[in-house]
Amino acid sequence: MSWLLLRLLLSLGAVSLGGWLGHLVGLTMQSPVFGSVLGGALGACSVVLLDVLRGHRLLAWLRGSQNGPAPRDTGFWGELGYRVERAIRTREMTVVQEKARLAQFLSGIEASPNGVMLLDANEQIEWCNRLAAEHFGLDPQRDLSQRLTNLVRAPAFVAYLRERDFTQPVVFPSPGGRTMLSVLIRPYGGGMKLVLSQDITERERTETMRRDFVANVSHEMRTPLTVLSGFIETLTNLPLTEVERKRVLTLMEQQTTRMQGLVSDLLTLAQLEGSPRPRADRWIDVDKLMRHVEGDAKTLSQGRHQLSFTIDAPAQLAGAETELLSALTNLVTNAIRYTPDGGSVHVHWLTSSNGSGEFCVRDSGIGIEKEHIPRLTERFYRVDGSRSRETGGTGLGLSIVKHVIQRHGGELDVESEPGKGSQFRLIFPSLRVRPAQAEPAPAPSVADVGSQ
Repeated sequence: MSWLLLRLLLSLGAVSLGGWLGHLVGLTMQSPVFGSVLGGALGACSVVLLDVLRGHRLLAWLRGSQNGPAPRDTGFWGELGYRVERAIRTREMTVVQEKARLAQFLSGIEASPNGVMLLDANEQIEWCNRLAAEHFGLDPQRDLSQRLTNLVRAPAFVAYLRERDFTQPVVFPSPGGRTMLSVLIRPYGGGMKLVLSQDITERERTETMRRDFVANVSHEMRTPLTVLSGFIETLTNLPLTEVERKRVLTLMEQQTTRMQGLVSDLLTLAQLEGSPRPRADRWIDVDKLMRHVEGDAKTLSQGRHQLSFTIDAPAQLAGAETELLSALTNLVTNAIRYTPDGGSVHVHWLTSSNGSGEFCVRDSGIGIEKEHIPRLTERFYRVDGSRSRETGGTGLGLSIVKHVIQRHGGELDVESEPGKGSQFRLIFPSLRVRPAQAEPAPAPSVADVGSQ
């Protein structure tokens, strides 16, 4: 109330001073009463004029940007300007804080692994993060305030939005057709909607692979089991000669061996996928691997092919010996199986100038069509299913090779042409290749020391 008391005192002082001055002037004009009244009125007018000027300055500041301080007057107008300025500054600070919180919230949504979109009551886009824009093929800025169904015309999504049954997500291809989307809508206040999208392409691919894998395994197991079942029934119900019985037992043994190979390959794949990467400090001689594979190859070929195994320089590989043997044996076995009698299979180890190394398995076999090469390492994929089964293949060999080389940080390269043979290269990085180390000489025995 101090400003009110000062204001009253100032007004009374101005009226009194004006009345006194008017009285003095009125005495000279022989009209002191009129002079006093006129002087008092002029004093009151001066107070009012001063208030008008101060109010005008405050009003001009309010009409402006309010960037600078309010007019620093005393009394009523000074306190009014101060309080208005403080309220404006408080509001500005609150707005800045709210904007910062909103920006932080939107930044968090932007980092979400899912697409997020906000729709108003008319299903117009209010905001979307980058991932949602990618999923729906939108521009996050240009397409704001656009009706979503005008931009996304996937029939499944449009029907989902129209039916308003949002208990379950809807799955449909993205506008570009490159991915599969799972979209869930959640309504919230005022008829607005939160649209959550997720790229499930990899999940769908994995699920498809799982279904195909189960179907392929079932098919591969059912065929030999059916054959075995038929042979068992034949042995049980029909009188067979000794020659026929031996033939049936031989065929049963072949089918049993086929199933054992399939189960063995499946277990190998499961072990490769479920175990940690091979350590890089366990070194195996390349020459030892080559000799082992050469022995298996000669047993399989039975002299029907020209086999050669060469090494350009003694070297060692870091990794799991059983896995490396499995990969190399699979490649050499395939080369022999798909190379006609009299053909050649050449296996060579090469150490490159950059320190990397590679096994190269080259054959003069039937070759592979170009369109089949990218799919060769898929499980149970066969270029010619009937021929693969005749040669005893399970359809898992190259899949095992791919897993082994990837676990050792390398890559598999395939080159082939129908009628001209194939070449498979297992390329290992330099950190897993080194020149062969000389074995340390054995320590002298106690007897040797004593004899000296």
